[in-house]
Amino acid sequence: MDPSRMRIALVSSSYHPHFGGVEEHVRHVSKELLARGHAVEVWTVDRGDGLRDEVVDGCRVRYLPTPLPARSVRALGSLALRAPRALARWISAYVTFRPDVINVQCFGPNGPYGLALATMTRSPLVVSSHGETIMDEHSIYDRSALLRVSLRRAIRSGVVTACSDFVADDLRNRFGARDVGVVPNGVTPRRAIPDTCSPSGESGQQPVLMGAGRLVAQKGFDVLLRAAAQSRFEPTVWIVGEGSARSGLEQLAESLFISHRVHFLGRRTASEVQGLMARADAVVVPSRVEPFGIVVLEAWAAGTPVLATCRGGPAGFVTDGGDGLLIDPEDVTATAHRIDQVLADPALAERLRTEGLSTVSAYTWERVTDLYCWVYRTVLHPNGASPSSDPLTVNAPFGTNAGDPEDSA
Repeated sequence: MDPSRMRIALVSSSYHPHFGGVEEHVRHVSKELLARGHAVEVWTVDRGDGLRDEVVDGCRVRYLPTPLPARSVRALGSLALRAPRALARWISAYVTFRPDVINVQCFGPNGPYGLALATMTRSPLVVSSHGETIMDEHSIYDRSALLRVSLRRAIRSGVVTACSDFVADDLRNRFGARDVGVVPNGVTPRRAIPDTCSPSGESGQQPVLMGAGRLVAQKGFDVLLRAAAQSRFEPTVWIVGEGSARSGLEQLAESLFISHRVHFLGRRTASEVQGLMARADAVVVPSRVEPFGIVVLEAWAAGTPVLATCRGGPAGFVTDGGDGLLIDPEDVTATAHRIDQVLADPALAERLRTEGLSTVSAYTWERVTDLYCWVYRTVLHPNGASPSSDPLTVNAPFGTNAGDPEDSA
């Protein structure tokens, strides 16, 4: 095998046309790998919505069935019929593509099948966690013994990466991982932004706070609304995203008497999100738990001051008072005070903006892919360096010794 030309199967829990952090992460990494001359396919979960195998951004995407056991006798009987057929589809994908490495990205229903395939074919396995053991909205890891057991087996069988130190610690403490390399998320540099992104009717006189993400309880947008209601600057609030908590947030805004200055903007494209952030006075990430916090990177890239939760990933890479301010979502009054600090102090806002732009320059997709290439070569050549000896950490993944020179874009 030519070490500079690998064949990589990215086994993603979700992918195009669905939208989210994992989908974007895998999309950017696959594009970068392809640009470097590697062969890449994305194998993702068939959700039963009629999607057929296709080529997306030059990459073959296969939608594969992933039936898992349920508790009812009828469901178990159905599984006995469906699982062999599903596994046959996975085997067919393997035989057609013949990957050198199988990389499970976000260990969900895709995980047990990726593990089974790697075991059957004796293929090197990489498990890349995006915080699914922490952030799952429906607590599937609390309910599924199969996922818990499969993840532990996958961890023992392959090399493990996590999106942050916070997620790496969870894999060690709850699932028995030992060496865990940290491969963070990346961000696309700011592009030219159209002037049509802002909500209609904005006067531009009041300061604007922005939040972005899935509208679920863990993301803490209720904290943002309560803090905005306490702020002496009476800021306008833009919230980008959709989710099950939207109606509750709308009702909360009404009860706080701030609904006239809260705008729910729904789902937006990446360029639109960047445009909105660039026009906001601050981006607030008030998550009750946050595996990584890609919104922080997006705010930095947009040149906007960011206030990020101290509970999870951001605490590992945000320098409090330097390139951002850390907030505790359990303390609304303190969060409101920190918001007012930024809105009242132009010098502080400018420092956060400038240092954020400097920090984010390290979090490019090219450098993220450098780390994955190093990991893949580690599993393909196990007699070389071990993952624990490489600087796979959030704070030092992008030094001069990270990645291989021939993989630089």
